[in-house]
Amino acid sequence: ENRPIPEPGPNEVLLRMHSVGICGSDVHYWQHGRIGDFVVKDPMVLGHEASGTVVKVGSGVTHLKPGDRVAIEPGVPREMDEFCKTGRYNLSPTIFFCATPPDDGNLCRYYKHSASYCYKLPDNVTFEEGALIEPLSVGIHACRRAGVTLGSKVFVSGSGPIGLVNVLVAKMMGAAAVVITDLSASRLQKAQEVGADFTIQVTNETPQEVASKVESLLGCMPEITVECTGVQACIQAGIYATCSGGTLVLVGLGPEMVTVPIVNAAVREVDIRGIFRYCNTWPVAIALLASKRINVRPLVTHRFPLEKALEAFETTRRGEGVKVMLKCDPTDHNP
Repeated sequence: ENRPIPEPGPNEVLLRMHSVGICGSDVHYWQHGRIGDFVVKDPMVLGHEASGTVVKVGSGVTHLKPGDRVAIEPGVPREMDEFCKTGRYNLSPTIFFCATPPDDGNLCRYYKHSASYCYKLPDNVTFEEGALIEPLSVGIHACRRAGVTLGSKVFVSGSGPIGLVNVLVAKMMGAAAVVITDLSASRLQKAQEVGADFTIQVTNETPQEVASKVESLLGCMPEITVECTGVQACIQAGIYATCSGGTLVLVGLGPEMVTVPIVNAAVREVDIRGIFRYCNTWPVAIALLASKRINVRPLVTHRFPLEKALEAFETTRRGEGVKVMLKCDPTDHNP
């Protein structure tokens, strides 16, 4: 539908959108109208993995100018609360977040955003790489929370886009070996392309059997498990697989209540940590992309113009490919 072009406020910029990736959460809102406590009550624009070009700046903006290419961090705190003061602004209860009800996302031709959360892209970083900083940030935040370091042995559960970025980041942070599981052979093939050392195609194994396969491939139990599916059996496998004193990070979100072997984790001092999106990751991601230390380009498997958004969403819903990109600028469909 046609909407008016927004006018940026004093600390905002108006962007001509270029590339917007489709996330599983976008599809979930489209199909189900809610994720947990976030319920769609009014029509909402989707899209939160995005990049574009500055076309207009507010009166208070000094670090950006028209023509600058930027990546958009979708979570913007509305107030300087205690979480912001400690640098964990992602936990602020009043945060604005693109395409989380009631806030509109940026899957549109023109979009205004807080200038402080638009990051200038170097010339050698493409718009698509800029849009991929959002999922990449989940990997950076998860691996930081997990404490991945030189020589870590890591088990990643789930080989969707978020599992893949966790492989990329874990290897970048010094992991010696990464094993990844999934139901899909093609997704595991993609995981090998981005640097996974071992893959396990899960069929109908019990969580304990998956854990012992992980151990036999790595030659030991991993110190770190990053669970990216939210599936109960996978969380169970994550607890059984993680070595005593290790860390399990829960990234994937499933049902509110799951049954897990919590006593097994407790008596072995396995730390279970959650993550909520990310914080303080865009500058790091841009530095990694600009220096070519990390390559996210293989993640993009499909591209559609904005007019074919429905087709793009159907492609994602069917689980085809890895990352579907929508191209919002009718004059420029380049990566």
